[in-house]
Amino acid sequence: MNAEIQQPRREAAHNEVVNAIRALAMDAVQKANSGHPGMPMGMAEIAAVLWRRHLRHNPANPQWADRDRFVVSNGHGSMLLYALLHLTGYDLPMEEIRQFRQMGSKTPGHPEYGITPGAETTTGPLGQGICNAVGMALAEKLLAEQFNRTGLELLSHFTYVFVGDGCLMEGISHEACSLAGTLGLGKLVVFYDDNGISIDGHVKGWFTDDTPKRFEAYGWHVVPNVDGHDSEAIDRAIVAAKAASDRPSIICCKTVIGRGAPTKAGTHDSHGAPLGDKEVAATRAHIGWPHPPFVVPAHVYEAWDAREAGGRAESDWNTLWSQYTRAYPVEARELQRRLAGDLPAEFANNVRALTDKVREKAASIASRKASQDVIEALAPGLPELLGGSADLAGSNLTLWSGSKPIGKPGGNYIHYGVREFGMAAIMNGIALHGGFIPYGGTFLTFSDYCRNALRMAALMKIRSLFVFTHDSIGLGEDGPTHQAVEHVASLRLIPNMDVWRPCDTEESVVAWAAALERRDGPASLIFSRQNLPFQKRSAEVAANIECGGYVLVEPETIPRAAIIATGSEVGLAVEAQKVLAQIGVAVRVVSMPSTTVFDRQPQSYRDSVLPLDLPAVAVEAGSPDLWRKYVGRSGEVIGMSTFGESAPAGELFKHFGFTAGHVVEAVKAVLARLN
Repeated sequence: MNAEIQQPRREAAHNEVVNAIRALAMDAVQKANSGHPGMPMGMAEIAAVLWRRHLRHNPANPQWADRDRFVVSNGHGSMLLYALLHLTGYDLPMEEIRQFRQMGSKTPGHPEYGITPGAETTTGPLGQGICNAVGMALAEKLLAEQFNRTGLELLSHFTYVFVGDGCLMEGISHEACSLAGTLGLGKLVVFYDDNGISIDGHVKGWFTDDTPKRFEAYGWHVVPNVDGHDSEAIDRAIVAAKAASDRPSIICCKTVIGRGAPTKAGTHDSHGAPLGDKEVAATRAHIGWPHPPFVVPAHVYEAWDAREAGGRAESDWNTLWSQYTRAYPVEARELQRRLAGDLPAEFANNVRALTDKVREKAASIASRKASQDVIEALAPGLPELLGGSADLAGSNLTLWSGSKPIGKPGGNYIHYGVREFGMAAIMNGIALHGGFIPYGGTFLTFSDYCRNALRMAALMKIRSLFVFTHDSIGLGEDGPTHQAVEHVASLRLIPNMDVWRPCDTEESVVAWAAALERRDGPASLIFSRQNLPFQKRSAEVAANIECGGYVLVEPETIPRAAIIATGSEVGLAVEAQKVLAQIGVAVRVVSMPSTTVFDRQPQSYRDSVLPLDLPAVAVEAGSPDLWRKYVGRSGEVIGMSTFGESAPAGELFKHFGFTAGHVVEAVKAVLARLN
């Protein structure tokens, strides 16, 4: 058979393989009567070239340590990912494709980590996926530097990302991509789906950036003006990107959204709605796909099947691992431990030793300093601890004596710059990659900037540790712009987010230890600027700190009321308890460093700390509403119902009623109402 005949047949076969993505995407969206068919149909050629020629993965083991990572940052196009996973042989059968966006399926509306085998992260809020990918690429680079040896490169994988116009409009993408260029993440490759369409229509009315120049300014390798429907051009661009090992790459692909749909291709009508039965039928004819919905021919499955190649790739890596284990047994055990997410065997002993030291010293210091002391004590035994701060390290005290900036040998600290949102999302990517436990700090009031990344960490149940200092009006002279009032309460509203606001050095140790030990969710660690008094407690009492709330002070006689407090207000509660004792009013003091952890305790324990028949007053220099569930309608809450003021912290606490005298009067008022 001559070349003139062979070439059209090869092209026809290739088109059929690519069109399998388009067919599955439009059929799943049509059946669900909901979804986004345009992106999967427009990026089908790009996906086919990447997954069939370059992506190193094993469908039989989605957790293989040295797999390439693939992130769909434009997560509304989730059917592209699901089609790829299904076609290449992951545990995602056709029935799951048919159940797209339905209750209990493995194919939710946007990709979800932990739900779909092969989904590396949860995406949908635009811009965050690319930031996660920056974190993944950074984790790969750092682990490779730490563990790879000449001839035994255990960790050498790429991170590939699909992004759209929306991702690049979101400010967070500027934060992360700027930093990625500075860090020289050479194994990060981004595909920009430049189709000129968003849900509101043609983006030329609101997005006219010169994207290639933007990324050139970041220090990226840029491949501009690639025909996103020319498979050979795409392949050449990927080869060039992989060769640019000293910097990240972006491949700017000109595509047609909804390609293949006769009347809706290139329009926003194909972006976020089913094509409609008539258009789906016309698309089938137009692209030459005669098969019924959810039917893929055997030869197309065979062309996509990546199980054999993936098995060989992982088998080769396992051979390399065996060689590495023999040559470097200590390093192999350490890498294995870290990738598994296990803490070192001596961690618990280190925490106990630190706790004993803290009790003996009994220092009254700012809890931000207590936090730094915990890091200083535990970090030498936690090589996986990867710190950082959004330009406030000297204030939030996230640095320790062993901190070394990324870019230097043994680097373990990321100077994120003034990029709070980017920091949080990059941390999530680091946690998702494995091998590190990331922590990052900023002022509590700037948790608002991080908010959606915090939510995503909680949704994905990953171990990202967010350090927030300067936690209330105690910040002082910087005034209400920087004084966190509603922030602790808002963080507590995020499901699966553990929020700790410790009152002294011992509670700070417990908060850090609990956050590090927890494997199914993130933590927000809230610390003060001002000094806080150390609270002496017995070992028996201290054992209950980890329950989130506990009886710190118990009167000699049966208590008539309880004062609940957190952080800097615990000292006030203890002072008030002493004043009340002098006038014959027995009061229990409950320290509640973590309401989220306390609420998970058995009902019997919670009732023992806060009996239903015990009147209560809650004190916290923040939004008061949450505390109503603990004090009831008959109780009192001393909180902040307004913004703060610019003044020294001591004056502010007096001005807003955070004094022992005010707490005493509140307890008296509660008891008077009940008599």
